[in-house]
Amino acid sequence: MKSCEQFVAPRSEYFIYSPSVAAKRTFFYPIVTGLFFYESGYRLHRNSYDSFLLIYIRSGTLTVNYQDKEETVCAGSFILLDCYEPHGYYTDSGWECLWVHFDGPMARAYYNLVISHLGNVFTLTDPLPAVFKMQQIYDTFQNGTLIREALLSKQISDILTTFLLFNPVQASVYNHSGAIEESIAYINEHFADNITVEDLAGRAMISPYYFIRIFKNETGFTPHEYIVSVRINTAKYLLKNTRLTIKSICFQTGFSCESVFCSAFKKNVGVTPASFRANV
Repeated sequence: MKSCEQFVAPRSEYFIYSPSVAAKRTFFYPIVTGLFFYESGYRLHRNSYDSFLLIYIRSGTLTVNYQDKEETVCAGSFILLDCYEPHGYYTDSGWECLWVHFDGPMARAYYNLVISHLGNVFTLTDPLPAVFKMQQIYDTFQNGTLIREALLSKQISDILTTFLLFNPVQASVYNHSGAIEESIAYINEHFADNITVEDLAGRAMISPYYFIRIFKNETGFTPHEYIVSVRINTAKYLLKNTRLTIKSICFQTGFSCESVFCSAFKKNVGVTPASFRANV
């Protein structure tokens, strides 16, 4: 069916399905599915629409209102809502999405598990398996394919299971690997400066707490430990290969004073800088 809603492009289509009594008792089942092209100015608010709604944003952005929260969502994201509760969304830029309202005896239990795991708005490292299943559900109705309710149920179950199996911590670490590599390069170039975790996290555009976590996962060191390691290794080279004084090496490698340098050097190397130089 073609949409007649204001600010929804005429090429948008949706399909309504009435599940059998057996499906309502046993399966997940779609209620409405669609592929919509929303135009700037679209607004929707509902107090209730008895189902759960899964949306995949193919392009553009929208803002979703749910549980007294407002969040702007961009392309590549999923939205999962309990439409038994008040909800709404709008766009000032336009967006394209694939969506399905669904329900079933286990729908709420799965919904609660997914949102406790990922929240109502989330992204996947590889969204294609879930999007492919959503597309299959839509294509079943769009192509007039024979309806097999057990298959529709499996497709919805597969989507929700994909969400539950997704590990956001590992994925975030993977996604931020490039930022950690850039941070390491920055430390190696600026180790003599007063580098703070806050500076590094700001460059990576993530929180200091999370930056420390993923940095250690990638390198085996906290950022502070890595900075000290680079400074100590540089000091060892200078002690072996130059006639610079220990005090000069201290400041050239970024330590605040000679006593701090000597203490850190002995802690990491096992001997004082003077002993290290004497034994070269």
